[in-house]
This record gives sequence, C-alpha cells and structure tokens, in this order.
Amino acid sequence: MIRSRPIVIATAVVATAIISIGFASRADVKSKSSGEQASVTAQVQLAKVRATKIAAKSEVTGALQPAKALQFGFEVGGRLAQILVKKGAPVAAGQVIAKLDPEIADAQVAQAEAALKAAEAGAAVAADGAARTAQLRATNNISDQQATAAENQSHAADAQVLAAKAQLAQARAARRRHDLHTPFAGVLVEAPDQIGAFVGPGSVLFVVEQLDPLVLHATAAESDRPLLTLGAKVRVASAASDVTTDEARISSIIPSADAQTRRVPVEISVPNKQGRFTAHTLARAFLPLGAQEPALAVTASALASTGGDHLYVVGEGGSVRRVQINVIDRGAKEIVFRANEPIDQVVDYPAVDLETGSKVAVRGAP
Repeated sequence: MIRSRPIVIATAVVATAIISIGFASRADVKSKSSGEQASVTAQVQLAKVRATKIAAKSEVTGALQPAKALQFGFEVGGRLAQILVKKGAPVAAGQVIAKLDPEIADAQVAQAEAALKAAEAGAAVAADGAARTAQLRATNNISDQQATAAENQSHAADAQVLAAKAQLAQARAARRRHDLHTPFAGVLVEAPDQIGAFVGPGSVLFVVEQLDPLVLHATAAESDRPLLTLGAKVRVASAASDVTTDEARISSIIPSADAQTRRVPVEISVPNKQGRFTAHTLARAFLPLGAQEPALAVTASALASTGGDHLYVVGEGGSVRRVQINVIDRGAKEIVFRANEPIDQVVDYPAVDLETGSKVAVRGAP
C-alpha cells in the first residue's frame, strides 16, 4: 500500500492540470466571443425630418350629436296601417314612412266635396233669382224690398259656397296627414315594431336623425376663446375607437360661458359621410389656438419616449446622440414637434437599448 501512493498522487496532478487547461480554454473562447461581439455595429435606417407649421392646441372632450334630430308622429289620430321604412334605414326629405287607415278620412273628403257641389248649385239658383228680380225692379214690377231680399239670398248662397270650400280644404288636409312625411333627410333610428295600433294626435312614434355631419359639443377655457377662429380645421378622434378626422371645423363659438362650469361652449362640425363616427358617443377635439408657427414633422415610428420624448441623431463616425423634443401633435402616422436645434434626419425604429454614444451603421449608406 505504501508503494502505490506516488502513482495516486501523480494521477491527481495530471487530472488537475487537465481541468485547468479546460477552464483556460473556455475563458479564452469567451474572451474571443466578447471581442467579436464588441466589433459588431448595429444597422439602422434614417427618417427624413421636414419643416411644417402648426398652431398650439387645446384638447377638449365632448359628445357627438346629430346635426338634426326630431321625435315626431301623426298630427291626426287613427289606426296605424303601414310602416314603409325599417329602423336604421336612410330616408329622404319628404319621404312617406308610415300611413294611417284612410277609410274615414276619404269618406269625409267625399262628403265635403258633395256639400260644396250642393252649395255651388244653390248659389247658382240664388244668383239667377237675383238677376231676374233686378230686371223686374227696373220695370217697377216688384218692390224694392223684394229685390233686396233676392239679392241678399244670393250673397248668402255665395257665403255657403265659401264655407263648403273651407270644409273641403280641411277634410283634404286631414287626409294628407294620414301619410307621415320625414321633415329632412337622415336615418330612421326609431319606429314602431308592428302595425294595427290606434295612435292619437301628436303621439311620438318615430325618430329621425341627420348623422352627416355630426356636431361635437364641447367647452373651452375662457382664456382660449380669443384664440379660437370660426371655420378653423380641427382634429377629432373617437374616445372609444381609432376613428379620426382632420376635416372637422369650428362651426360656433358661443360668446356666453356656461353658468356652472364657467367655460365657453364650442360646436364643431364633424363630417361623417361614411358613418365612421357614432352619434351620442364621446370624442376628443384638438382646438387650434392662435396663428400657426414653424415646427418639424417626422414619422411617428422614430419617436422614443422612455425618459421623455426624444429622437436619435447619427453624428460623425456613426455615433448616436439623443435629442430631447417637445411633441406638439401626436398623429398615428406622424408627429409634429419642436427642438432646440436643427434636425435633418433621425433614426427610424430605434432599438430599446440604443443610447448616446452607441456606434451604428446607416443602412443603405456607401
């Protein structure tokens, strides 16, 4: 057993040497890999910055309301016989959308027409008698009293004709009101589900709304009122979806503040030809304040916001520099901003780990 000890010790020494060589090899490989990674330069693409003009804006929130809305029904009573338009369908101005049963109304018109013909016949007889009486009076064959009576009868018959005409006009008007017409073009948003019910005069049965344009009702601060301009373009965005438009315009600025909020009511006309906006929902409006001033614009994909809004500029030697900016308008495709220095091009789609001093290579550059 004593003689075998040198062999065991030698074996342990050899194993230790092999392990040390393995660790050294791994460290050397790791060192080479780090050196290779350090030599790799990130590839970036640049976005062009353009000059533009923009006014300061104030963001307000309000409700989108129809330009016109009316709850209405028949002016006369009767049994609902027809509904000609379904809920949700567009209607033209003056279009008939419903009818009452016209049986009684038609009978009343016929009765009034007959009464008029009878009155006209009576007036003709009275006029003929008055003419004959006038001839006899000229020859002194009748007294003045008889002639005056015949003349008065003729006048009374003419008055009956006028009364009969008025009754006929009233009957015809009542008949026309058995057909319900829309007062303006729009969309039928409310209607009865079935026919057959008796409806009274003035009962609200239908609702028509004009949905193009919509009107955004909002309020602005009193200090902003002198900076608002009628007809100025306004960006409007739905509060619940990604629907936006840049073609809305200020249609009204009320020169009287709301008694409770002390803010100035503002109405904005929002075009809605394709029905992208929904009436009676909330929307945001960005009111332009004052005249337009110089600014810069770039694609929204170039903006980085971690630690404050900023862009990355590539300097000489491919070194990246961070530039803080003041974003004035955040659009889906483009942002408008101001910077304390001139900027021509910036890094588009900047990486999360990009920072000042990073070395990059511009994609597509010689």
